[in-house]
Order: sequence, then C-alpha cells, then structure tokens
Amino acid sequence: MAIIINLDVMMAKRKISLSDLASRVGITNANLSILKNNKAKAVRFTTLEAICKELNCQPGDLLEYAPDEES
Repeated sequence: MAIIINLDVMMAKRKISLSDLASRVGITNANLSILKNNKAKAVRFTTLEAICKELNCQPGDLLEYAPDEES
C-alpha cells in the first residue's frame, strides 16, 4: 500500500501506550492496533482528528505517501 501510517513513531515520541491512546481517542485497542500496524484500509477523519489532538501533531506527522515499486 502506498500510504504508510507512522503512528508507532509518534506514539514513541510522545511516550504513550496503545491502550492509553485508544482509551483517550475512544476506539478499541484492536482497531488502533490495526491502524498502527498499517493493516487499515481506511481511517475516519474524526478518528484522525482525535489522534492528532491527543498526540499534539498534524495528520502529515502520521501519514506518509510512498509510491509502490510497480508504479
């Protein structure tokens, strides 16, 4: 997939655990883990906004575009 989610990097910088962030954002640990491990097919803007608010970051800090090798 061409979109990479750098949630793990930002969580490490902010020293926050997956369960703590999930609780603060209001989503399950499983859904946040899917997002963190680049397994998500989509993310709601409301979820992205809540994550950015809790981590005090911009969406661009979490999302990165890396073109597929085949393109």
